[in-house]
Amino acid sequence: MGHRVGFARPGWFWCGALLCLAGTLGHLPMYGHLAHPPRHPASMAGSDSSPLMVISMTLILAGVAACAYGIVGPRRTAGDDGQEPLRVTFTDDVPLTRAHWALAVVMTLAVAVDVMKPMTLSFVVPGVAKEYGLRSAVHPHGGLPVALLPLSGIGGTVIGSFLWGRFGDRIGRRPAILLASVVFLATSVCGAMPMFWMNILMCFLMGTSAGGMLPLTFTLLTETVPTRQRGWIVVLIGGVGTAGGYVLTSWAASLLVPHFGWRVLWLLGLPTGVVLLLLNRWIPESARFLAACGRRADAEAVLARYGARLASAPPSLANVPAAAPRDGCLKLLRAPYTRVGLPLVVLALGIGLVTYGFQLWIPTDLQRLGFTELTADSTLRDAALQGLPFNLAIAWLYGRWSSKGTLVLLGACTAAAMAALATVGDRIAVHPLPLHLLLAVPIWSAGSAVAVLGAYTAEVYPTAVRSQASGLTAAVTKVGGVLMIAVVAAAVAPPSLRTTALLGAVPLTLATVAVTLSGVDTRARSLEEISTAPLKATNR
Repeated sequence: MGHRVGFARPGWFWCGALLCLAGTLGHLPMYGHLAHPPRHPASMAGSDSSPLMVISMTLILAGVAACAYGIVGPRRTAGDDGQEPLRVTFTDDVPLTRAHWALAVVMTLAVAVDVMKPMTLSFVVPGVAKEYGLRSAVHPHGGLPVALLPLSGIGGTVIGSFLWGRFGDRIGRRPAILLASVVFLATSVCGAMPMFWMNILMCFLMGTSAGGMLPLTFTLLTETVPTRQRGWIVVLIGGVGTAGGYVLTSWAASLLVPHFGWRVLWLLGLPTGVVLLLLNRWIPESARFLAACGRRADAEAVLARYGARLASAPPSLANVPAAAPRDGCLKLLRAPYTRVGLPLVVLALGIGLVTYGFQLWIPTDLQRLGFTELTADSTLRDAALQGLPFNLAIAWLYGRWSSKGTLVLLGACTAAAMAALATVGDRIAVHPLPLHLLLAVPIWSAGSAVAVLGAYTAEVYPTAVRSQASGLTAAVTKVGGVLMIAVVAAAVAPPSLRTTALLGAVPLTLATVAVTLSGVDTRARSLEEISTAPLKATNR
């Protein structure tokens, strides 16, 4: 069966997952010192790690190693079975099946869970600063800058995007997703770390697991959904998952933090990670990846669930040089991909400055302007909900109008909203309605832009390097956040609305112009036709 593809040693994987679960649960007593009584949490700052905590961490490390051994098998390359080069064909008359919709639901959940991790940083920063006496906009006379925590987390997502993108092209999309889910579950113990340096370390490891889920998800969806429905479904899943993750995070912050403290937000990674693992049967391996590796039988087993078929490469593609998964990320920006790759990287940087820079400091900014912690979280939740319905329109535009045009439109909308906030500055706080609207636009449009950028990147690169390319733009998106947070940590600029909005508006404007001039439209075109066009041009 197709859902079994991806486990080299199933017993090892599931034993490792149980060890990780046991190790994570073993950290709950440490968190219990904070959670009781619920309305008056006692600080754990400065507490020493207990023997149970050491044993639990050992179980987690052993579990991750067992999962990796159980899921990573030998990788065959094209031609190992003596067959001619293969391609996967999705004809327009192939309907969406229950398997497609099941995959869509699971991947929407995966995107939401992935987004929750870095977005949680913005909601824990005020509590972390207060508990450890750290320097922040609300507490300017503290010790170390609290920005070190989000810097470690977002920095981890940069490395994770590169790392898991590479894994996706080397070991497969499905094994990489499941292994990332295990690490995702294990690093939820960040909520039980007793000292600030431990929080920084665990937050970094958490970022490495969260950073890879988004590019892997876009890659798998792009390679599985039929051509006719591919654009709007992938963008809708990315947009709804991104907005949903932000809504869930802000909702959990407003509901749970007042009663259980900021640490409870990290512990949400435990149930969400378990859910992703339990839904693994609805996560297939990519048939395109299997075909590119020469694994004909496995590819046909997966395709049997989706009504698609394998076909020999047509003569028009016979002489096209194949991309190599060992080429590395830098070569993804060189010829023949310079024209499509460089604008996407610049756009990713601008989106990152908004998503992981501007949005990260919004709760702190609102509290600095006089909002309570609960009111700030509720304001952001409402702003995210207001923009959620627009994801349907963006998905329709991407799939039915123009993929390139939709990307340009989102970039322009986000840049305009950031420019408006930069112009008004802190004065917007005394005008509730404009505040909600101007917050809703960048939260919605930046989240949708992440989804459109991920879908677009996965379409324009070939199968052999598609996961790496998705990881590249995802990593650069987080680089924007790292730059913004590093500036704040170094106290070069305060995290004000005006400053962060302006830093996001400028690169977004430049990137939007670049995509307008050099982007290509992918709507209603097969992946093979799109991704081999640059290679054919170079081979002439």
